[in-house]
Amino acid sequence: MSGAAVHRDEGLVDLLDRLLGGGVVVHGDLTLAVADVDLLYVGLRAVLASVETAQRDLLGPCPTSTP
Repeated sequence: MSGAAVHRDEGLVDLLDRLLGGGVVVHGDLTLAVADVDLLYVGLRAVLASVETAQRDLLGPCPTSTP
């Protein structure tokens, strides 16, 4: 593997680590209209995060089970 490819792979891994560590929200809207009449509306909201980040920031602490 060339040095540039290795550096690029490390950069991609670092980028994914930072995105999953902090979390990313993707939001988008799509409206299909004909003659200024809205026929279809699609809304998209997606969260991309690691399990640890989602649990810490979104879900709160996980309840522990006692035997």
